Parts: sequence; structure tokens; C-alpha cells
Amino acid sequence: MTVYANSATTHVDWERFLARRTQHMKGSAIRELLKFTQQPDVISFGGGMPAPELFPVREIEEACNYLLRAVPKQALQYSTTEGYPPLREYLADSMAKYGIRHSPDNILITTGSQQALDLIGKIFIDPGSAVITGRPTYLGAIQAWRAYEAEFVTIPLDDDGMQVELLEDVVKRTPVRLIYILPNFHNPAGTTLPEDRRHLLVEIARKYDLLIVEDDPYGALRYTGEDLIPIAALAPERTIYLATFSKTLTPGLRVGWSVAPAEITQRLVQAKQGADLHSSTFDQMIANDVAQRGILKAHVRKLRQVYKERRDVMLDALAEFWPEGSSWTQPQGGLFLWARTPESIDTLKLFPRALENKVAYVPGINFYPHEDGGFNAMRLNFSNAQPDMIVEGIRRLGAALKDELAHK
Repeated sequence: MTVYANSATTHVDWERFLARRTQHMKGSAIRELLKFTQQPDVISFGGGMPAPELFPVREIEEACNYLLRAVPKQALQYSTTEGYPPLREYLADSMAKYGIRHSPDNILITTGSQQALDLIGKIFIDPGSAVITGRPTYLGAIQAWRAYEAEFVTIPLDDDGMQVELLEDVVKRTPVRLIYILPNFHNPAGTTLPEDRRHLLVEIARKYDLLIVEDDPYGALRYTGEDLIPIAALAPERTIYLATFSKTLTPGLRVGWSVAPAEITQRLVQAKQGADLHSSTFDQMIANDVAQRGILKAHVRKLRQVYKERRDVMLDALAEFWPEGSSWTQPQGGLFLWARTPESIDTLKLFPRALENKVAYVPGINFYPHEDGGFNAMRLNFSNAQPDMIVEGIRRLGAALKDELAHK
């Protein structure tokens, strides 16, 4: 007979055992918001999710069957922390085409690029360490580094991304540990950093001996314009470059990677060993098989075509249904755009009304480390919904906005 503890009579004050750093931990606002959007009749622009109907299911099934027949003992066994060597060689060759020329030894496979952010926090951030981010910036970076008690110093964004020309005055006044930037199709802003700003960022980083973290999960998903040189190609000696298969293959595999100078990679490897020993061997081998057979390239071409159409549909719907005084970015790629409502509307307070209209988004305030901006902004994801649902969802949001304005 199994005896279960009675929580009513065995209460323990767990809070007093917790480490001080847990006071700085907060749940993901996006994950919390998504709990409200599970009803089938809610159109959600809230997640950062790829389109599930486009997942290469048959090709992944073929890879699984092949690996379990050909190399089951290797696929299901422990592996090295650094990652599956053929996959790292493939990534080194692929990135070299964009000017990122590092040895496979400088590549670390991580459990999604989110883990890489946590590992960077673990090895570089002490309590009170100043970290420069954009304003707004990726919520996952805020969440990862807040746990290590980082002090966030923010630089505003405009329609071309981080205003790098403001950076030097900040680093003159503040000892900074690192600069975090999303140069391609920024999450949440949808902006792309022009080449002149990339060169200026590198110039400032070298002048003041700063480390750059270049987060590039969406770089392959460009729909308009030409590819721009990665920051890691301009300053390989002081840049940690992060990328992932989550947006181009499937997020369920949880395969990401970091590229950095050998000394930094060695430290990241040590930090990862204490976290999970290594990322899933099987998942890495699946990703490698799909990539090596040329399937990934064809799949990315399809994603670009479909996501461009959905982006365009959302832009047209915004122009048709939203009230005067609204504005939005026009991303060259990626999964998101950043929409601003009339200034009198608080998008956090608007959220319940939007849910009543069966539509969801992420309020802009969640992307500000100090929660000091984004009050009349929201992030909208256009990759996960079919075009007709995008039109209907934007129409519903427009109706909620107009109703809110009518009651002001």
C-alpha cells in the first residue's frame, strides 16, 4: 500500500531554502499568456512558433528510421558535450558562406539557443554586471540573465534597430560586460541592423574592449533585400554567435549552437557539462541527416515563400482594419512585427478586451528589461496562422482597439 504525505499536516516553508537569485526569476510572460489562448476559437499572434503544417514530418521520419537501423548504438548513446562532429562540420561549412569562418572545434551544440543564453549568463554575469541590450529586446534573454542578477542598460531602437550611435556615450559612463544584439529581423521589433551600424558597433566594441553576443535565430528567413554581413564575421575575436534549427527545421528537436573563440567555447562547454552533459545525440543526428541530404535548404526556401505571404497579408490587414494613429514595422524577414497603437491605449490593459474578441498578442511592456516602455505596443507573430486567420485576427484586434478608443 502506498502512503502519500498529507500536505495539510506536513507543510514546509520552502521559500526560506531558496537561493537569493530566485528572487530575480520570473516566469515567461509569453508562456503565461499562451495559457489563455488554448481555446480553438482564439486566434493567437502571441507565440514565436513556426507553422506546424510545414514541418518536414516525412523527411524527419525517414531520418529516424535510417538512424535506428544504421547506427542505433551511437544514436541512443551518450555523446560528447561539444556535439555531434558531423553536424558541427556541416555548420562550420554553412556559416563560412556568410563570412563566419570558425573551426568546428569552436562550435558548441546547445539545447536550443535559449540554453546558450543561460550558459553565457553563467560564465560572464556576476550580480550587478552591466549588460547592454536594445529597448525593447528578446524576452528570453531578459529571463535568462535576470536570474544571474544582471544590471540591464538599454539602448533605444528605431526602424533600423539598435541606435548604435548612442552606444559610446553609455560605455564611457558604465563598465559593461557584454552587448546583446539581434541584428536580423529583431525579436520583438522586426528590425534589421544596417551594415553601417554593424561596423560602428564593432568599432566601439574594439575601442572599449567589449564582448558582443549576436543572436541570429531568424537570419535564414529573409524575404526581401540582400543578406548582410554577420557581426561575427566582422569581429570574430570578440563575438559569440548564436543560432538554432528551431525556426528553420522544427523547434521540437531543440538543437541550437554557439560559435565563439576557442577560449570562450571551452568555458561554455564546462558550463554545459554542469547543466545537461550534452544535448540529445539522437536529435543532433536527425538534424544533421536532414541538413546533409539537402532537405533543409529546400525546406527553408518553402518557409521564405509562405512566411513572406503571411507577412504581407498581416501588413495589408493592419492598414485596412486598425485605427488612425497606429503604426508598425515592415520586417525584411523573420516571424514578427512590432505594432504601435494610438498612445492613449495601454496594450497590457487592452489584453482582456482582445481575449473577449478571441484574439491574442504579447503586450510590448514584456520586452523592456525595466518595464519602462512599450505601453502602447505589441508583438505580432505572422508565421503560425493561415492567411484567412491573420486577416480575421487583425480585424478583431482592430475592433478591440476602436472600441477602447470610443470609451476614452
